[in-house]
Amino acid sequence: MKESKFYEKLGNQQVKCGLCNHHCQLSIGGVGICGIRQNIGGKLYSLNYGRLITEAVDPVEKKPLFHFLPGTLTYSIATIGCNFHCDNCHNWQISQESKKTRKQENKLLLPGYDVTAEEIVKRAIESDCRSISYTYTEPTIFAEFAIDCMRQAKKKGLKNSWVSNGYMSKKCLEAILPYLDAINVDLKFFDDNLYVKNCGARLQPVLDNLKFLAKQKNVDLEITTLLIPGLTDLDNQPLKIAEFIAKELSVDIPWHISRFSPEISYKMQSGKTTPDKLIDEVYKIGKKAGLKYVYVGNVWGDERENTYCPKCQQPVIKRLGYEIQRFDKNGCCAHCHYQLPLKIN
Repeated sequence: MKESKFYEKLGNQQVKCGLCNHHCQLSIGGVGICGIRQNIGGKLYSLNYGRLITEAVDPVEKKPLFHFLPGTLTYSIATIGCNFHCDNCHNWQISQESKKTRKQENKLLLPGYDVTAEEIVKRAIESDCRSISYTYTEPTIFAEFAIDCMRQAKKKGLKNSWVSNGYMSKKCLEAILPYLDAINVDLKFFDDNLYVKNCGARLQPVLDNLKFLAKQKNVDLEITTLLIPGLTDLDNQPLKIAEFIAKELSVDIPWHISRFSPEISYKMQSGKTTPDKLIDEVYKIGKKAGLKYVYVGNVWGDERENTYCPKCQQPVIKRLGYEIQRFDKNGCCAHCHYQLPLKIN
């Protein structure tokens, strides 16, 4: 356990968490929506500090990050818990089931194993990784440990990336920014009611954080939308998302549209796999909106995973699964010398 850096005392031993936009108010013994912040004796504690549930060496493209250190390895870490409860979650075994286990068994000690920030950085370097990724579940819920890792990583010349639902508070976002190099944010829907029903959260804080992140010159931003038939495609949401990115953020920001696999989801096993027709339609919507980099995910061998030069349309990076071929010179198209927004170093 570690006392949280993101909370305020309200009196009568109540606390208000300031980590994400839920702003949970907790009495003695109360646990936040994330399942790992608890009021103990009038103080808010993070129960998962330095207690990982998994770590792995991944291609950075798996995050997915296509414009950030392409072709390199990243050291991925996660704890249990999440501040969302998405019905479509593909990592629900660590993001959701742990909450049930903890509630049933009333344990303060969460599942996982203890590790230090220094050990994580050492393992990343020994694994020939260029970066550390805070991923698999929402990194906001282990922000204190993530920040300590990020600080140590910077000292050793490593980059840091987050894979996030974008629901962190402004205070949390400002705390990670000095150490953050890249982030992929899920923009799950463009409908507040669907966010509330499917995720237990609101849309506007995510949009506000995306606008803030898009202005940060030192942070590479990419966006992912999982195409869930019967949900994401309702009420022109793909068009609204594409236009939001193009008009409110930047046409240079990559948009990953990803196929949904119901059989591995949390509570949507009876749903439908995203049809090719819907993927094709949304891809065209993104391109028509003016987005320069629209990528198709979870579709093996699709050429729309490649990065093409917006000027001459020649391939700059070809991808097959997580294997890549590069045809650029320091981020410039080898054919017409157009400078793409690629972070190479």
